[in-house]
Order: sequence, then C-alpha cells, then structure tokens
Amino acid sequence: LLNGLSQGRTEAGRNFSSLPAIREELKSIQRLMDGKTLIDREYTADNLRNEFRNHAYSVLHIATHGVFGGEPENTFLLTYNSRLSMDYLGRLIDIGRFRERPVELLTLSACQTAQGDERAALGLAGVALRAGVKSAVATLWFIDDKAASLTIREFYRQLTTPRISKAKALQNAQKTLISKADYRHPSYWAPFLLIGNWL
Repeated sequence: LLNGLSQGRTEAGRNFSSLPAIREELKSIQRLMDGKTLIDREYTADNLRNEFRNHAYSVLHIATHGVFGGEPENTFLLTYNSRLSMDYLGRLIDIGRFRERPVELLTLSACQTAQGDERAALGLAGVALRAGVKSAVATLWFIDDKAASLTIREFYRQLTTPRISKAKALQNAQKTLISKADYRHPSYWAPFLLIGNWL
C-alpha cells in the first residue's frame, strides 16, 4: 500500500464553489493507501503541519481550489479555514525532506495548480519540487470537479499495480476518462501534468 496523507475541502465558501466529488475521491484514495485523511473541518494548515511533524508520508494528496496569481501572496490552496500559501507548502514538505521516507509524490487535485508566470513557471507544483518532492501531479487550467475526481482515483488505482511508473499510471487514467463519452473532450483529461521524476 502507498503511505499517504490525503485531504480536501468539499464545502463552498470564500467565493469558491463546493466540490462534492472530492468526498468520494478521498474515500477511494483512503481505500488504496495506508495513511490518514483530513476532510473539511479537519483540513487545516495546523493539522497538516502536525501530521507532517509526527508521521512520515510518501504521498501528499490535496484536493481543493487552488489559485496562482501574479504575486506569491495571490497564490494559494484553499484549506477549510484559511489559505495554504506557496511558502507554507514549501516549509511543510521540507519537514520530511531528510527522513528515511521523504515525500515521493504530491498530487494537487485543484484548478490551476500548475499555472505560473516567469517568476514561478510551475506554480504551486514547482514549489513542491524545490522543497524536495520527487514528483508532482497538477492541473494546467480550471477542471471539472467530477472529471478530476475520476482521473485522480484511477491514477492512484493504477499506482497500486506492481512496477508501473507514475507517468504510465497517469496516462492510463487519462485513457480511462477518454473512453467515457461524457469526458472525451480534452478539456476534461488533458490538464493533468506530471512534473519531476516520472518513474
């Protein structure tokens, strides 16, 4: 089993819509991973920090709204009660950098998480890589909640297959989405991007 910390926000608020498909996404991931899930009220920056201080996770999965603005202060992931800044995300991952099992994979199941500008070309995912994560999965544009959930759930299911690479797992997940009539259009499956080590 993968050892992971998965968390997300399903509720609407702070001018963001609800993301109802995230609940099933997190439940599905929990069945595939040995670890912990923080959802809605439990998904706070403080709880994330405490989990990282007390446990060594190889996978970090965050499912929420993400915004990449022109300035660092306008770039964040939405938690239940606040915003997770680029700097905070980097410091969080840095906690486990020199452990025996550092974070191998960060998945940002959120809109616009890989979008950036000349100062931070890979956006939030780039911050994670600089902090020591080997691979990151992020999205290049606004994504449909249900399509994202289906893709990510299949991605993790594929990762449980022996000797499959992260790149192949993501490709297979995208092919699965393409095979569904409602999600054949590239706007549903194409925004997912694997950054860093593809193995």
